[in-house]
Amino acid sequence: MARISLPDDIATWLAAQASALDRDEAVASSLLPQLGRAGLFTIGAPKRFGGDGEQTTEAIEAIAAVSELSLAAGFVFWGHRTYLEYLLQSPSSALRDRLAPAIVRGEVAGATALSNAMKFLAGLEGLQIEAREKQGRILLDGKMPWVTNLRKEGFHVAAAVARQDGSSFIASLRHDVPGLVRSPDLDLISMRATNTAAVRLAGVEITDEDIIAPDAQAWLPAVRPAFLGLQCGMSIGLARRALNEALAAVGAGRSVLSPEIDALSQRLATETKRLHSGVSQSKFQADPAALFRIRIALADIVSEAVELELQAGGGACYLSQPGEHFARRWREAAFIPVVTPSLVQLKAALAAHAALGRAA
Repeated sequence: MARISLPDDIATWLAAQASALDRDEAVASSLLPQLGRAGLFTIGAPKRFGGDGEQTTEAIEAIAAVSELSLAAGFVFWGHRTYLEYLLQSPSSALRDRLAPAIVRGEVAGATALSNAMKFLAGLEGLQIEAREKQGRILLDGKMPWVTNLRKEGFHVAAAVARQDGSSFIASLRHDVPGLVRSPDLDLISMRATNTAAVRLAGVEITDEDIIAPDAQAWLPAVRPAFLGLQCGMSIGLARRALNEALAAVGAGRSVLSPEIDALSQRLATETKRLHSGVSQSKFQADPAALFRIRIALADIVSEAVELELQAGGGACYLSQPGEHFARRWREAAFIPVVTPSLVQLKAALAAHAALGRAA
């Protein structure tokens, strides 16, 4: 899979705004429109909705290219593109036709609140939203404690909901539906311009027209490869940038690092190839553990890459001005292990999978 080169205008804008996107909520309103105007959400989307008709792997590479310049932008890109993927894989053609075109154009934000659902699927926690019926109406109560791309200007958010009979479904909720309350932005240590907040639901009414998937437990395994695969684009982009910076800094007295940089670059290329192959050939639906291992491996590579950037850059990385962008990447790298599903959750799922295999 060839790497994607961003259009000059968005690449220049992201490079200039990277520090602000990391530190300042004030620029959050500009980010999604900029990505949309650059046509990035058309990559890997069907032509009938204004996309380029290419595969999901192209979208992974687009997220990686953006994440090289700003992980905040890559994180928003991931959330938005993943919500689009939910629509594309929904059995509801009416919902897809109604919402997908505006999502592809970046006119309204799409947010994925299915981290809880992915943990639920792996047996790690229960669903945090419940449905109840009242006089023939479906009402939702609960919370979504951490959701990205909840633009104050408007959003659609996907939510996993537990029915009273023990089954579950996936719904899409508008920002302005009565009973939905968005919190102030979370007090993150980095990536502040991502419109990341919590959501509370109290008696939110939905209809059948708002349901993305009526059977969550059957649908989630099919969409999980895209959810995690697109998320891996963030790690790929950040690792590539840190390794490029390390290679550029290798010089007087630091050429000893070159073999380590080359070896880590090769590991990154290998894991990226495995990811693209698995997603394009639909291997991960039947073997999610393989995807979990790739996600863990890429997180480890990110950690090692920023460490090599620090060693190659030396003391300059610890000075506020020359080290400004290194410090941002260091904070960004700290996010990779904790974004849901976190490395701890993935390792727990792999351990449970291994235990089942031994029992069998």
